[in-house]
Amino acid sequence: MDRLSARALYYASEFWISFAFAVSFTVTGVYFVREVGMNPLELVLVGTVMEASILVFEVPTGVVADTYSRRLSIIIGWIVLGVGLVVAGLVPSVAVVLLGYAIWGLGWTFQSGALQAWITDEVGVDRVGRIFARGDQIGYLGALVGIPLSVAVATRDLGLAVSLGGLLTAGFGVFALFAMPETAFVRRPAAERGNAWRELRTTAGAGSRFVRAQPLLLLILAIGLFAGASTESFDRLQEAQFIRNVGLPELGGLDPVVWFGVFAAGSLLLGLLATEVLVRRFERVGQEGLARLLFFLTVVQVCTVVVFALAGSLIVALAGMWCYRLTRSLIGPVYFTWLNQNITDSSIRATVTSITNQSDAVGQVAGGPALGAIGTVFGLRAALLAGGRCWCRRSACTDVRSGVAGGSPSCASSGEPAGVHDRVGRALADLQSAG
Repeated sequence: MDRLSARALYYASEFWISFAFAVSFTVTGVYFVREVGMNPLELVLVGTVMEASILVFEVPTGVVADTYSRRLSIIIGWIVLGVGLVVAGLVPSVAVVLLGYAIWGLGWTFQSGALQAWITDEVGVDRVGRIFARGDQIGYLGALVGIPLSVAVATRDLGLAVSLGGLLTAGFGVFALFAMPETAFVRRPAAERGNAWRELRTTAGAGSRFVRAQPLLLLILAIGLFAGASTESFDRLQEAQFIRNVGLPELGGLDPVVWFGVFAAGSLLLGLLATEVLVRRFERVGQEGLARLLFFLTVVQVCTVVVFALAGSLIVALAGMWCYRLTRSLIGPVYFTWLNQNITDSSIRATVTSITNQSDAVGQVAGGPALGAIGTVFGLRAALLAGGRCWCRRSACTDVRSGVAGGSPSCASSGEPAGVHDRVGRALADLQSAG
């Protein structure tokens, strides 16, 4: 069969993978609570195991993508992601679920960084921001299609819905073997290569040196560390918060699975509308504007975590959850556009992206078990609030801010206007005083 264009394949992947993930993830929280019988600590440990797998393999798989083939790395990732979800839904056992999510984390690392690097090189850094945002919109449509299928299957068998999403994900990986192009990636000439391990070390070293030379990237690494700890509590405990604390509507005696499908559909519709505004703004917003937008979305996200944790009614909790998911979905395309604009060496693009993604994994692995223990001992609300507090750790933010504000020599070499660093520093100071 003829290969698709890079843009068409990227849009197709956003639709289908979002569709498949919606089939699984719309009901995983309910599956964990009702079928597997997990407590808050076990719920958070699911994410901790997944992120530990990401932490171990994120940079090595990014290096593989930069060294050998981004296309091959992405395809492997989709297939392994699918296998992980199939395993997680097979048996309602904590051990089996943890194994499935460890496999899923490995699969994520093969496509994380590689996918963004591949499409950026194929279409060009000047055009990729709009494609990222449009891809998010198409992903929302795919997820909206997947939610009804997830609910329909889950009302009969929750585990089957989880595994079905995995089969659909792996199936797209097989399709991409025949349909995915790769024209912009150029492997080093044979005369310049060493043995396989030396070549991998060379790529990893170049990516690490690039990140260390960019003060604003170092700032993002530090913020990602605390963001990871914060998001872990919300991601794993949101369904339990509704089931055990807030309560679900009794209208029509609908199954909780149906309500979570409705909630997910509402957040996706909001995201679809918001990203349309984002798509139109990408053509007019430069790097400084992207930095300001990233900070604004992050502050809103912090506030919504607190609202959700303290909510005593369904309306307030739902508003908090929707605002959180909306800001988180908008951060993605903005962040990856800003990041890829700052990676001037295409040969290490996937490696650098993987290094920055790894900080989030570190935060989730380090903070997840502690937050889960808080939830088990003191309750879900306490765990969610503790996760929100991770954004406001004064000493860590102060240390990071002092390393980038004021225009250090390495700042000047990064090509980033000094004003951006100053604004980020002042914004962090404002957040500290507010916290």
